[in-house]
Amino acid sequence: MEKILMSGDEAIARGAWEAGVCVASAYPGTPSTEILENMAQYKDDLYCSWSNNEKTATEIAFGASLGGVRAMVSMKHVGMNVAADPIFTAAYTGVNGGLVIVSADDPGCYSSQNEQDNRLYALHARLGMLEPSDSQECLEYTKAAFELSEKFDLPMMIRVTTRVCHSKSVVQTGQRNEIKPLPYVSNPEKYAMLPANARVRHVQVEKNLEALKDYAETCALNKTIYNEGDIGIICSGICYMHAREAFGDSASYLKLAVTHPLPDKLIKAFCSKVKTVYIIEEGEPYLENAIKALGIECSGKNRLGPQGELDAQRIRAAFGLGEPPEIYPQPAQAPARPPVLCAGCPHRGFYFAMQKHKDSIVAIGDIGCYSLGVSAPFFGFEACICMGSGFSIPIGLSIALKRQGDKRKVIGILGDSTFYHSGFNSLVDAVHQMADVCLVILDNSITAMTGHQVNSGVERDLMGREVPVIPLEGMVMSAGLDKDRVRIVDPIDQQAMNAAIEAAVSTQGTFVIISRRPCALLKEEIRLRAGRHCEIDRELCRGCKACTKTACPSLAFEGKKAYIADAANCTGCGLCLQMCRFGAIKTVGG
Repeated sequence: MEKILMSGDEAIARGAWEAGVCVASAYPGTPSTEILENMAQYKDDLYCSWSNNEKTATEIAFGASLGGVRAMVSMKHVGMNVAADPIFTAAYTGVNGGLVIVSADDPGCYSSQNEQDNRLYALHARLGMLEPSDSQECLEYTKAAFELSEKFDLPMMIRVTTRVCHSKSVVQTGQRNEIKPLPYVSNPEKYAMLPANARVRHVQVEKNLEALKDYAETCALNKTIYNEGDIGIICSGICYMHAREAFGDSASYLKLAVTHPLPDKLIKAFCSKVKTVYIIEEGEPYLENAIKALGIECSGKNRLGPQGELDAQRIRAAFGLGEPPEIYPQPAQAPARPPVLCAGCPHRGFYFAMQKHKDSIVAIGDIGCYSLGVSAPFFGFEACICMGSGFSIPIGLSIALKRQGDKRKVIGILGDSTFYHSGFNSLVDAVHQMADVCLVILDNSITAMTGHQVNSGVERDLMGREVPVIPLEGMVMSAGLDKDRVRIVDPIDQQAMNAAIEAAVSTQGTFVIISRRPCALLKEEIRLRAGRHCEIDRELCRGCKACTKTACPSLAFEGKKAYIADAANCTGCGLCLQMCRFGAIKTVGG
């Protein structure tokens, strides 16, 4: 037993370990990534693995639960859309060993394509749900979630947000509780969801939820704090912290930990003791609508709106609580700087080559660090909605353009991890439908955007085991494409990259380019190029600025000459060297 400073993600991982979890699976996605990363330190006690997508991760966890051990799956909010298929039915089957699903939502879109509020998933999928407010509660609620899952025969959802995931606070840790696995007993009526069985199980899941609701009415997890004054505030998760900071002791609080099913009697009892009820919540009016449905007059969303992340200052302003307390002065604002592709990023070479073909192509992107190519100066693609869509959207778009007589080739772009996640199915559709598209896999040998998590294209898994590499080209060829329609190129080699794009544009039907070069930030790559960087001869430089068009952050321009502003950051990839017509750039060292 000791006190440790932990983030919410770290505390969830610790709570799962203390709860006796035997299997943990996930697909990386901010702000949930660090949960499974921290499970790896407990690999002597449990099995943990990155899956190719959230659906398979959920099904692995469900299989472990079916086998009688405690299992957890974690994902960011949009990942739950991918996992929804098994999740909805797992509520019907119930569990054997405890099953916990962690959804990490992202109010404010700090690293996501939307602000989806996954509390609605608990309501829709018939899951039990807990919402912790800080790291200590992340640990405690995770342990409680496994107990509740087994007690009420329900998958339990832990819903956290970016602020809870990444903020740190002191946590009182405990020891691991070794749970004896429950025996696996064949029970098709419970676990095989054919219509006849599902209809019966639907009745049972409603009974399970009612039992959990009765528990929530009196459980110690939900907390009521009464103070002087007429105002009562109902909230959950991080919003409790913000509300307490904004209102202080001028209001009473009902802090809900169990937010599905909601404890109606507890809510009514609290509201009967105050005159004015405010609901403080981010995202959708989930609590507010449910409480209004109980016949209780309340408000909150009309003042706070559904967009963005809340904080104490925003709440104070919305409820007219006076001037906010003085904060540390900020003498100067840092200039806005949009994120850019790293120095030496292989994707830069691909996007730079694409610029030469703007008139003959329309490009569609996907979710990954290569998404940064959408911005200036590359303007590398024109649409992006979700994982895997970079290969699916082009199929429909190419048909639509042909109907209009538009002869441009549609190019679909996604990364290696995204291809393993959901791109392969789209590739199969493209080949089978004889789609006239070029599909590009930007293979940088890692899941880079979320912090270098392993995927099926690497030699070691999360636990350090040697595992078989699943080659992308083998998967592509298995879809039915012959060698003439598949090109593997180094994107820094502009001659080869341009030749591949030209071949794709001129070829009727589906064409695949694998743009392959490891991420410049991989430790192995950093060791290999140690000391290597580019130099610019100021005497030979003509100031044409051709090199700066690569948008490499290591390059700068002073007066009328280019120079390497950060030799330590420069990887010596040589892309700028290929732009210089005067031989002013050379690679040195390494």
